[in-house]
Amino acid sequence: MRHDIAPADRVAIDVDGGVAHVRMVRSDKLNALDPAMFEALVAAGDALSGMQGLRCVVLSGEGKAFCAGLDLVSMAGLAGDVGASLAERTHGEANLFQQVAVQWRKLPVPVIAAVHGVCFGGGLQIAAGADIRVVAPEARLAVMELKWGIVPDMAGFALWQGVVREDVLRELTYTAREVTGLEAVGLGLATLADSDPLARALALAQNIAGRNPHAVRAAKALFNRASAMSFGEVLLAESEEQQKLLGSQNQLEAVAAGMAKRPANFVDP
Repeated sequence: MRHDIAPADRVAIDVDGGVAHVRMVRSDKLNALDPAMFEALVAAGDALSGMQGLRCVVLSGEGKAFCAGLDLVSMAGLAGDVGASLAERTHGEANLFQQVAVQWRKLPVPVIAAVHGVCFGGGLQIAAGADIRVVAPEARLAVMELKWGIVPDMAGFALWQGVVREDVLRELTYTAREVTGLEAVGLGLATLADSDPLARALALAQNIAGRNPHAVRAAKALFNRASAMSFGEVLLAESEEQQKLLGSQNQLEAVAAGMAKRPANFVDP
């Protein structure tokens, strides 16, 4: 099912079986980020956050690349205006540009980024917002900002914490060095490599969509909260989430389906 909830020349969304496939479709520009792309991606995230029956999201780029980062030509003319407003919090804790990456982490369901071609700068930070990153072995990834005399500011420093070792991230940031998809997996920038990252991502999404959706959402909420909590607070949060799940309709259905070796028939949140 096609959902036209963002400008069709920038982002397209298809939903099938509880899995939303969000595609950046500015393929003639390697899905580079211009003002319209920023707005379209945020509109897509807003729509997904309230979508009924949503169980997982796959994020990809059409054409030859996932995302080449900022469209320097289109953004250059806005540099003065943008620079003056970056500190303004327009989306909760974030500004518009940070929201494009942060929103995937904040969605209540898992997000899987399927990365091929180039994934530079802002594109890499968008991918960082996903729960899981599947990359083509020959994909090219880079923390590109210092090449242009700026720093990553689309939530990269927040999203990479605990994923990429800090000294490795410093080296990649200071040098703007490119790495392959295979190297990215070893460094923590990506989760796994596959020759067909989109097919692998969609298969993973369908697997997740077949699990108890309340439990999946609870697990993501725990992951998102744990880093800001004390050890004891995490233990309590686990217990509280588990207490909600045990004996619930979907939890009992998961057990029944598992015992009968049949697909489960879950009720969506």
